[in-house]
Amino acid sequence: MNTNNLHTIAIIGAGPAGIRAAVCLASAGKKVVLFEKEKDVLSNLRDKAFLFPDFASAADFADTLQASLESKEIELRLGAEVVDIQESSRDLSSSDEATKLEYKLVLSDNTSFVCSAVLIASGYKLFNARRKEELGYGIYKGVITSIEMEKMLKEGRIVNSIGQSPARVTFLQCVGSRDAKVGNHYCSKLCCVTAAKQAVELRKLCPDAEIFVFYMDLRMWGQGFEELYRHSQQDANVHYIRGRISEAAGTFDGRVQIKAEDTLSGIPLKMSTDLLVLMAGMEASDGTKALSAACGISGDYGFAASQDPRLGDNRTAKKGIFLAGACKRPMCLNDVLTDASSAAIEILSYLEN
Repeated sequence: MNTNNLHTIAIIGAGPAGIRAAVCLASAGKKVVLFEKEKDVLSNLRDKAFLFPDFASAADFADTLQASLESKEIELRLGAEVVDIQESSRDLSSSDEATKLEYKLVLSDNTSFVCSAVLIASGYKLFNARRKEELGYGIYKGVITSIEMEKMLKEGRIVNSIGQSPARVTFLQCVGSRDAKVGNHYCSKLCCVTAAKQAVELRKLCPDAEIFVFYMDLRMWGQGFEELYRHSQQDANVHYIRGRISEAAGTFDGRVQIKAEDTLSGIPLKMSTDLLVLMAGMEASDGTKALSAACGISGDYGFAASQDPRLGDNRTAKKGIFLAGACKRPMCLNDVLTDASSAAIEILSYLEN
């Protein structure tokens, strides 16, 4: 057992939550080891073009956040996947004094690391749109996901399945969210505003295209989100249709034909579009599911469960194990960063008591 690590805090996940918490803890003089299973940090942020609601550059913000890791108190370990968290106790002396709780992290390469507290910040993954076979993702080239649209926006070039600028683009909300058939009854919270943001950016690159958004309900959760939605309607001429798309199929000319219903008017619709963009919801990441199960803190839908959603949202039922960010539930970036700062405060309080 490496006793040099006994007062070190381990953070699992080098996304926005993990990095923000690490910086807060390091500024308080705590030694932090940040474990990231990927070969680089912030992968879920760097695949975005712009942030909502102000259209700030996602790459610039990621660079700023990554630069904040340059602290002697923070050790970053890339390609280091934590697969288990084991609880143990250390004797404080040879007398009958109380013992101190500690945790051993087991990594995929069979090495281990001992620490005084653990912060799980293992984030989320996007819903696999192939599970909605009726929408044709992975079958028809004109059906893409929101992250694929984001990549085209980053490149500044929007093309359909045959490499042409699209004359019509259709967004579909709630793919993998609020859907009993796939077992996800919850709202992913960010899809509505993401579609509005992407539609505005799309209008800049394709000024003559028709843009449609099919939705069940529009839920603009954050400050400035409602204004962004109104901007997309009034200034970017985005057409919002309340209704669900029931089926998508390819056409001979490389387009996508969709069947839907306008639920406000009760009129069935059939239309062709050059691109059908599926707004994929957020699910618990594989790492979140595995670590939550290992620690006995699994919550609904595979997310990690906090001790109390109001006064103990960063704590768990396991003393010394904490949570931050979208490993608990869908969150926007602003909420993730705030939650990570809160988690750091909770950890400092735990170590000092």
